[in-house]
Amino acid sequence: MPLKRIYISVVIICALMCPLFFFAQSDYEKQEMLSEKSSDPYLPNAFNRKKVSPGYNYQSAHKLSGTASTITTVQVNVDSLGQNILSDAANEPSIAISPVNSNSIVIGWRQFDNVGSSFRQAGWAYTTNGGQNWTFPGVIEPGIFRSDPVLGADAAGNFYYNSLTNFPTYMCKTFKSTDGGVSWDIGTDAMGGDKQWMVIDRSGGVGSGNIYSAWNENYSSCTPYFFTRSTDGNLSYETCTTVDGNPYWATMAVDDGGELFIGGGGSGGIVVCKSLDAQTAGSTITWELPVTVTMDGNVSAYPTVNPAGLLGQVSIDVDKPTGPTQGNVYLLASLFPSFVLDPGDIMFASSTDGGLTWNSPVKVNDDIDPSGSNTQWLGTMSVAPNGRIDAAWLDTRDDIVSFDSSALYYSYSADFGLTWSANEKLSANFDPHVGYPNQDKMGDYFHMISDNTGAHLAWAGTLNGEQDVYYSHIVPPPIAIGINENKAAQFSFFPNPNTGKISLISASEKSRLEIYSALGEKVYAMQLLKSKNEIDISALANGIYFLKLILENGTISVKKLISPSLKSHFSGIKF
Repeated sequence: MPLKRIYISVVIICALMCPLFFFAQSDYEKQEMLSEKSSDPYLPNAFNRKKVSPGYNYQSAHKLSGTASTITTVQVNVDSLGQNILSDAANEPSIAISPVNSNSIVIGWRQFDNVGSSFRQAGWAYTTNGGQNWTFPGVIEPGIFRSDPVLGADAAGNFYYNSLTNFPTYMCKTFKSTDGGVSWDIGTDAMGGDKQWMVIDRSGGVGSGNIYSAWNENYSSCTPYFFTRSTDGNLSYETCTTVDGNPYWATMAVDDGGELFIGGGGSGGIVVCKSLDAQTAGSTITWELPVTVTMDGNVSAYPTVNPAGLLGQVSIDVDKPTGPTQGNVYLLASLFPSFVLDPGDIMFASSTDGGLTWNSPVKVNDDIDPSGSNTQWLGTMSVAPNGRIDAAWLDTRDDIVSFDSSALYYSYSADFGLTWSANEKLSANFDPHVGYPNQDKMGDYFHMISDNTGAHLAWAGTLNGEQDVYYSHIVPPPIAIGINENKAAQFSFFPNPNTGKISLISASEKSRLEIYSALGEKVYAMQLLKSKNEIDISALANGIYFLKLILENGTISVKKLISPSLKSHFSGIKF
């Protein structure tokens, strides 16, 4: 066999087997595989930040319609004139928005002043006009190795920047800004380790203002512990403790009741950990029994698309609106699938009882991938106050030259994750392998915050031919009801007498109806006949319900109100 053919065979085998090898590792071994270490000395920018090119700015040209989202993308790591600085790199961005002034936003990232060195620092930029323009002052501590930034804001609009130092101490510092991110204090030692996450309680309860942080057990400044909190506004952090369930590559969320959730990789899948009393200052922190969530996949590292990094972290968030979905808990992650040979999918799961039990997982990416070659990676999720769930990720489905060409993709759900909008491509394709700062990855995570206007995303890419950080404001359609527009024409409603029944006429024997309450509880399921189907709904309580019609070519979700006077509006569905 010719040498070239042997080489290609080895590459193919490695590409197929390496994810399987990683999947077979124990949770402890997975945590051991990644850590922050600097093998290079600091190098200043090769051109003293004077050599520049146009900064990246993009606004989608189409008008906001009933079916398409719009996006505005602005490069963040720019000079005072908004120009791109050549020969540097930036990745692993995190975002915070002031709750008292939505125009005040801060993004932090790993700043590499010179792509010839893996030495990184705590870069940041701020905006005072909602992301239209950004000021990049430099790094918080010049010449100090810092990595893995995580940002947050308290209820008063103060910003916090948690940053990791490297091996062997893995100590974190949390810096505070009281002027919108213009300047930072000297920082507070915050225990910590790799890979840490931080969340700030803004519930208005007894724990409001608390800062929580958790990280991987294996790379800790206080082994064998890996959790801490501050209850005095970042003045000090408590002695480290453990978290039952030992989550890793995790994120955190606090609900309106001040309950703390952590979602990350764990034994048997994804693990969710919950504390009811972490909010109480001076309390001994206890944890509910950790819950393993089956999401048809596992967290993974070293994918070909991101050779020295993660496929993605686990995102956890809670539904905070005053309404029937308040308190829902959601998980989303880029996962290596358990049952199919595929390099990565965006998987979602939801809980309607505070994380005690979880619904079946849903795949968010809708690509048709018979070859099993498309990678969905660095997925992130956030929940808007109106209950809309936003998801964004990088996707290789449009790659036609086999070098992992990726683009930003987006989808939303307005029915607590039962169904998702048709995936939308919101950026040009780019090569993720260019511009590596002597470290073969584009980071391990993106970060997103949602409000009722849309999603605010901090992400990284190489749209300028080098690694840069971008802010994107993604605005979904004005009426986000979770219906796949391509399939909506397949059914219609007909007014019938108020009989308390649904009439469905099906053209296929391979269709199914499921009805969910507004809390996400399945209250009815039926395999439909290829004929008229009469379904009695008179026993259902008044309220909002979701009809999920599962067809051969997809799924349709319909949101309806049932009341004694409106049940006739629920009758007569034909598809």
